[in-house]
Amino acid sequence: MVTVVRYSARYKSEWDAFIKASKNGTFLFMRDYMEYHADRFEDHSLLFYYKDKLVAVLPANTTNNELHSHAGLSYGGVISGHKMKASLMLQVFDALIRYSREQHFKSLYYKTIPHIYHQVPAEEDLYALFRYGAVLYRRDVNSVVDLGQPVRYSKDRRWRLSQCKSHEWEVKRSEDYAEFMQLVTTQLESRHKLQPVHTAAEVEKLAQFFPKDISLYIIKQESELLAGALVYETAGVAHCQYIGASERAQEQGAAHVLIDHLINKVYPHKKYFSFGISTEQQGLYLNEGLASYKESYGARTVVHDFYRLDF
Repeated sequence: MVTVVRYSARYKSEWDAFIKASKNGTFLFMRDYMEYHADRFEDHSLLFYYKDKLVAVLPANTTNNELHSHAGLSYGGVISGHKMKASLMLQVFDALIRYSREQHFKSLYYKTIPHIYHQVPAEEDLYALFRYGAVLYRRDVNSVVDLGQPVRYSKDRRWRLSQCKSHEWEVKRSEDYAEFMQLVTTQLESRHKLQPVHTAAEVEKLAQFFPKDISLYIIKQESELLAGALVYETAGVAHCQYIGASERAQEQGAAHVLIDHLINKVYPHKKYFSFGISTEQQGLYLNEGLASYKESYGARTVVHDFYRLDF
């Protein structure tokens, strides 16, 4: 029988070691990343043991008698070891359901880990969700470039990049997260009336914790920041967590040059280059202009699914 233990600080070393050795974990599930916003979420992460060996973990939080696979993370369901098999995952979910009922949770809200982040196939949880009657309630469109294939830009994208050659911009690494996040904040406010999920201080803190996994690339003209991209790098994916561009950069095409450089010069060794989602309203609204922009770089859709399981 699989047993369930609620996470506490005493398990930090074991948790982090398991994530590093897992078949579908990334640095987002390391405790130093998860706990940067601990004041916003009531953590209720779980560890699953089979024959006294840790076989799976679930980053999670609780709110309103509901269990969420962690609402503070972009993705994340059950992270499993390389020995995880379909039959064992059913036992993990059986234990999860039994535990949730004992804790009087009404529902589990479960966000999956898109397959592009798997080191080896790891969709045993999707089968378990089906077997226990989970309902798909949200599906996001994530635009991803398959770097294992020749990258094919649209005709318009190739033309726009050709017009930028006269500027001779140089893409550089930077650690000025405050300046970059101010650019992102201004852009989100003016275009979408939104705020970034992370503050500049949080981004800087996370970059200090994970210097090999979080990188900022920018283009400057003299002292002006034209464009930048904050990239989360995992085993097979380079993911643009934020892309920012000034009005001048929009007009002159600096962001196009930056993205082209990342795809072809910085991350061609990765399996995928991810732009992130282009959907809103729980996946029911597709921002077609945003999706089309990403697709002009050769990106195509990988869906990100969310499930609800009632107890």
